[in-house]
Amino acid sequence: MKIKKTRSLCPVCNTILEADIIEDRGQVWLERTCPIHGMSRNLYWSDAAMYHRYDKYETVGNGIENPQKIAPPESCPASCGLCSNHHSQTLLANIDLTNRCNLNCDFCFANARACGFVYEPAFDEVVTMMQMLRAQKPIPVPAVQFSGGEPTMRDDLVKIIKKAKEMGFPQVQIATNGIRIAKEPELARQLRDAGLSTIYLHFDGISKETNPFLAIHKKAIENLNKVGLGVVLVPTVIRGRNDHEVGDIIRFAARNISVIRGVNFQPVAFTGAAREEDVRKARITIPDLLAGIEMQMEGVIKKDDFYPVPCVIPFSNLVEAYTGRPQVRFTAHQHCGAATYIFVQHDGSVVPVNRMVDVDNFFESIGQMAETLEKGGTINKYKALLEGVKNMHDSVKNGEQGNTTDFWKMIGKILIGQNFDALREFHQNALFIGTMHFMDRYNYDLGRVQRCCIHYATPDGRLIPFCTYNSGPVYRELVWKKYAKKNS
Repeated sequence: MKIKKTRSLCPVCNTILEADIIEDRGQVWLERTCPIHGMSRNLYWSDAAMYHRYDKYETVGNGIENPQKIAPPESCPASCGLCSNHHSQTLLANIDLTNRCNLNCDFCFANARACGFVYEPAFDEVVTMMQMLRAQKPIPVPAVQFSGGEPTMRDDLVKIIKKAKEMGFPQVQIATNGIRIAKEPELARQLRDAGLSTIYLHFDGISKETNPFLAIHKKAIENLNKVGLGVVLVPTVIRGRNDHEVGDIIRFAARNISVIRGVNFQPVAFTGAAREEDVRKARITIPDLLAGIEMQMEGVIKKDDFYPVPCVIPFSNLVEAYTGRPQVRFTAHQHCGAATYIFVQHDGSVVPVNRMVDVDNFFESIGQMAETLEKGGTINKYKALLEGVKNMHDSVKNGEQGNTTDFWKMIGKILIGQNFDALREFHQNALFIGTMHFMDRYNYDLGRVQRCCIHYATPDGRLIPFCTYNSGPVYRELVWKKYAKKNS
């Protein structure tokens, strides 16, 4: 059964092709035919029922007010820079600070060690890229993540982080393997003092077989805990390699809730020289991952506890209606990722937010509040808040977990008392569990690309969606080569 049309790539030559997303035997597939290399059929989502459930949350955004160029639809994605065809704001911008790395992982997005040249934009070039991000309208880009290669190999990393905070980024992150942080405790303190918000730590498992750097990672986490700098674990999940440890990774995070703020699983994307046979053996989709979590967590966390990214749009609508100011809008494609929150109890057990709240009803209540507020007037606002709080109270009462008092108190503080310190209390006991499945040339869907919220800034002033930068016609390596150090 054909679900929809899109555009994709030939997995052999990267030619842009018309493609069909189809449902077959309970799974969702991507089909297209290259005039040279013939028909390709690759797995898109392994659970068609979940695919359709997530489709209900589709929200197409309006893009940005100052796109980098006006482009005809047929130009996507060959002439990329954030253009008038793009439907989402930049929620998180990546800036590659270097392609140097002190590891050589076989599944690296960047294939950093194999380049044969050094890409490392100068400090002033990095600042220019950040200025472009903060100039985005209607909302300046709220978060920047410094990546690579390994960003801690730059001697001026602390200086770059300080500058990012001075320029007004609320969230400043680095994606790191943790080696330098483990070896140099003082670096953790310097990063915190510079204003770093979060460390995204590559972390593939809790055994030596899945994670040869486990001792290093534990030491890095210890050093970050001492200085109070939060960590998000980022496992690259590969079928047959570490997918049997996703539950144990969550348990490890829960045991270290004082410093670990979340786990962001990334099913492997085949951006290197993978063969079709390798893809079939190692591919794991979002439904596969979530089913594995449910099984390994013995049903404490269920795959239906997870929701797609645009589920939070009602919150943006509510705040925008209440304040009259544009808000960040999470209009990512509904099949790009999924997330939930779990609460870590005093005895170490975990409770998903879904057990405490009827989440669907909760989102509906928020949406109704936003609709009423949009009608304007002080009386309407007051009525909307009262009715909305009543409906949310019903949502909490309808939760599966008996003791929901703390959760309701927190909601009351935020919505009624406008005490946003309560959000900090929420995060102290809450663990974010999410996944983002970045695409490769085998499952590339232009419909997802045009809704991407995670973009790369480049020295030539462009913003490029993540999956185009890493897998599409606009290659990371082309940018790196163009701006490589001449004496490398």
